[in-house]
Amino acid sequence: MNKFAFKSTFSLLNVDYVQLNKSWNYKHIISPFYRLYLISEGCGTLYNATQSITLESGYLYLIPSFTSCSYVCPEHLIQYYLHILEDSSDEASLFIANRKIMKVSAVSTDFTHFKRLLELNPDRGLLKSENPEDYEKRPIIQGFQELNNRLSLSAYVEIQGIMLQLVSRFLEVASFQLEPASTIPFKVSEAIRYIQTHLQTNLTVEHLAEIAHQNPDYFSRIFKENTGERPLAYIQLKRIERAQFLMITSDLTFNEIAAETGFESLAYFSRMFKKVTGQTPSVYRKNNRRV
Repeated sequence: MNKFAFKSTFSLLNVDYVQLNKSWNYKHIISPFYRLYLISEGCGTLYNATQSITLESGYLYLIPSFTSCSYVCPEHLIQYYLHILEDSSDEASLFIANRKIMKVSAVSTDFTHFKRLLELNPDRGLLKSENPEDYEKRPIIQGFQELNNRLSLSAYVEIQGIMLQLVSRFLEVASFQLEPASTIPFKVSEAIRYIQTHLQTNLTVEHLAEIAHQNPDYFSRIFKENTGERPLAYIQLKRIERAQFLMITSDLTFNEIAAETGFESLAYFSRMFKKVTGQTPSVYRKNNRRV
């Protein structure tokens, strides 16, 4: 990503230091925010359809927003955790092209950063439950965001800096995975950015290939090689991700969300939404807006 194209802002939701046991066992979680884990003791597993990563002491982990992830603790696990909501003026994400579980070796400053976040935010943990179904609903997320308005300016700026430093630890990993030294991945990443910033328009493979100055069949093939999806399937997935975000963070109607995310009709939007998430839009909104 061009450094001048960075337009993301971050809101702190939760931070805490916790000890977990066998009850920390949840499947197929897709959150609208980033999850960062810093493990100090014990072990666990993060996994989805394509990955299985061991949680182990001395490592830092990131689950980007809208990345499917299941997690389990066989015995005990002691960890710092951080939840961050990302917003971007162009609706793109730092990890738009890499919705994968990531792992890096922790350094001493990572532990220092988490401890400082806890000093600045002593009551930002999930005090009632670790179950995502209990704390991912829209009013709960808005309540966590509201706490940022009570911070002093100096604390707010310091927290922003710490979050950026922790997130930055994964950017080199994401870049390495996606962009080997060739021009092809760059064209794919540019196509991905174009898709994310034009979801409400009529996106076609032919148009994306034309922007990349490539034959549509060739473009479609290299796109799949680098993302795991054909362009049209990828577009639909990103439209649904954006719809999920709007359902949680706005009061837009389903018709407005369908139009905002580029679906030609409410019926088609509803059909695709259920295909991707396993829930109808009304059920999803009800589950995520109700306290």
